[in-house]
Amino acid sequence: MTLFPRKLFNDSLPLIVLKHQLYSVHHDKTLVDKELNKLREQGELLMFQLGFDTEAFGLIFASDYKTKVLAGEEGRETRATVERFLEKVVSSCTDLSFSKDKMLRQFLFTDTEITQLVKSGVLTVRDAGSWWLSIPNSGKFTKYFIQGRKAVLGMVKKSKYSEVLKAELEERRTNVQVKFPMKYLIHDIVGAELVESIPTTSGPLLRFVDS
Repeated sequence: MTLFPRKLFNDSLPLIVLKHQLYSVHHDKTLVDKELNKLREQGELLMFQLGFDTEAFGLIFASDYKTKVLAGEEGRETRATVERFLEKVVSSCTDLSFSKDKMLRQFLFTDTEITQLVKSGVLTVRDAGSWWLSIPNSGKFTKYFIQGRKAVLGMVKKSKYSEVLKAELEERRTNVQVKFPMKYLIHDIVGAELVESIPTTSGPLLRFVDS
């Protein structure tokens, strides 16, 4: 979370990490998932389907999400509905998406209010009659993230034998395509298994994986 570039988004976004980035820190995926589920059930952590990849899940601390969402709602007519959504739905439910039936019957939101929630960015259309829980204004995050991932993967691929020492990659000068800190993106490509991490005496060696 501390690697997240808050300034890049004028501090308007909550701190986002991707679930698979944690797999680059701890190799036991089952354990990581178990701990994350525990935090989600305790209401401390929220998980989001990020849309650019079915396997890409964003993680945000619930308190940070609520603070940023409410800050963005300041003075807007949708605020009361959004507040109710955060209180009734986000605080009590670990679902990544919601059906129309559930929104109307269980959470008692009207059609108009659901439209307001989509407008404010806390919900995004999944398909006819269902919505993903979403992060307002996260389009820029996704755009920069994908750009950065491509650029860093390109660096590994262009290296001799398509491999490079992690320490050396961290020190590389980046171009305008890379808006995120290098370490943040390295956690991404390692955790998503887009590169293989091989232990060497000089530290991990990252090798491009031909998919």
